[in-house]
Amino acid sequence: MNLGLEKKVALVLASSKGLGFECAKGLYQEGANVVICSRSEENLKIAKEKIEDSYSVALNNKVFSIVTDLMYEDHIKNLIEKTLKEFGRIDILVHNAGGPPSKPIDKISKEEWSNSIDLNLRSFIYITDMVIPIMKKQKGGRIIAITSVSVKQPLNNLVLSNTTRLGVVGFAKTLANEYGKDNILVNVVCPGPTLTNRMKELINTTVKDTGQTYAEVEKTWIESIPLGRLGKPEELANLVVFLASDKASYITGTAIQVDGGFVKNPL
Repeated sequence: MNLGLEKKVALVLASSKGLGFECAKGLYQEGANVVICSRSEENLKIAKEKIEDSYSVALNNKVFSIVTDLMYEDHIKNLIEKTLKEFGRIDILVHNAGGPPSKPIDKISKEEWSNSIDLNLRSFIYITDMVIPIMKKQKGGRIIAITSVSVKQPLNNLVLSNTTRLGVVGFAKTLANEYGKDNILVNVVCPGPTLTNRMKELINTTVKDTGQTYAEVEKTWIESIPLGRLGKPEELANLVVFLASDKASYITGTAIQVDGGFVKNPL
């Protein structure tokens, strides 16, 4: 299937590892020019090489890396400016940010609340504020935010994620409503339990708190998933790539989970 992504410019945030990396790789393999970013220059160098080595067909598309800390508005501005200088346009924005700490409500500090809001919600507000005018001038674009199934089914000890990521969904839906007339499509994807470093971190936190073994904690997650396994990062990336493509031209304002059936809510 030709997804119509050749020579498009895709900006994928927090993309040196995990879900962001898989999204960047998937978009690159479909022929898009991809901008990746991370706080670590070394991680970006490794990610860039892996993405470029992942596909042998010569499409003459590029991977461009920019060191960026999404906690800071000036870093986000620099990211946009360098992307435009390199490629002259931005067709696809994939917003991704690290998961906040796993703790119960009474253990969350004011600083952790502030950091989570800055990283997960404010960074999305800041970057879309800069990207929307570019996409309007281009007469269209795609914005895809990666959140979590916690926006549909709150998860224990993840109050920061439960709260700030719901804000992302509300803002994304508002963007979709207001800019649909400009052919800017905005959607949210909600990964369920997926085999990433973040998932391993959550399991290890439970191991520490409960004294259970890693295998026992992992089993409790898997028992909640009808498909009987954790997800693979590329399975989430497949949806992101589709939503970024011409084949998803009538999908906007949605929040779609990729979770093996983990969420039990019928909506």
